[in-house]
Amino acid sequence: MEELEKHLFELIGKADNAGTEKVRRACTFAREQLINVTRETGESAYIHALRVATIVAEEISLSNVSIIAALLHETPINETFISQQIENNFGKQVPFIINEMLKISKLQKEKLQINSENYISLVLTITRDVRVVLLKLADTLDKIRQIKLYPPERQLKIAQTARALYAPIAHRLGLYHIKTELEDISLKYTEPVIYYNIAHTLNETKSKREEYINRFKQSINEALQSKGYQYEIKGRPKSVNSIYGKIKKQGVDISEIYDLFAVRIILDNIPEEKEKEACWNVYSLITNIYQPNPTRLRDWISTPRASGYESLHTTVMGPDNHWVEVQIRTRRMDDVAEKVYTRDIFKRD
Repeated sequence: MEELEKHLFELIGKADNAGTEKVRRACTFAREQLINVTRETGESAYIHALRVATIVAEEISLSNVSIIAALLHETPINETFISQQIENNFGKQVPFIINEMLKISKLQKEKLQINSENYISLVLTITRDVRVVLLKLADTLDKIRQIKLYPPERQLKIAQTARALYAPIAHRLGLYHIKTELEDISLKYTEPVIYYNIAHTLNETKSKREEYINRFKQSINEALQSKGYQYEIKGRPKSVNSIYGKIKKQGVDISEIYDLFAVRIILDNIPEEKEKEACWNVYSLITNIYQPNPTRLRDWISTPRASGYESLHTTVMGPDNHWVEVQIRTRRMDDVAEKVYTRDIFKRD
């Protein structure tokens, strides 16, 4: 518990030294209310609240009101005295967010069997504040990470809910790392045989895939360095769920998956007005080396996704006739794609 608190305070201090004391007070309040409250996993509700607050701060990058709401979301807000204390100490927005989270939880229990697409739309429209949805995502992410602590029948329900409802919401909001984790862990519990077969194959071929990506990157490194670019190239492993989706869609074996190999090129120190030009120049360098598949080009730089996601995606024929997916973006675009865009949504909260 102390380590979790220390880590949370460190995160807050990096972003906002003035906010650390307020978060400390929220931790004290939550600890007093929750330390003896036990969840169905056998854990203290306060430990769960600490982890959710850490996800909100570290992985979604929201600021203090959201972090405090995450710390207090398990408190008995329906008790007038507690609600008033929270409002007096932390402002009106905190109990508002917690109450809105409770609405979604109630809706989930009542409407879980309805079409998931309708449910997702309902969740996204039931609240006027996107922070509520982001906190529900953080709550679900912690739940799925602790899924092995739940009884087997609850494990399946948690996995199904995360996969059908919250992974698509994370996708819509541009939180792709959360989407991927929700999908992969959910698949592990909803389709364990399929999950372990794919995971075993990926593990067996890991060293060969890493060796191949290094070969693939060599010529690209030479080309980028010759043009003076500062950059990072990451080998980007396909998620188990992504591969499962391709197997289902294409009706093929894992050995036949179209673009099992993937890399991401991140350009550093590119002025924002030069980003588009730089990404297309790098695209030109790569396609001079490796033959592209024109049907696989995705230009989300000229027309970003609704979430703000910007990147060029292409698939090229690498050594030994293997298809490789290549993503090209700047550091700013990568920050947006990963999480940082959420930090500024409510920077004055």
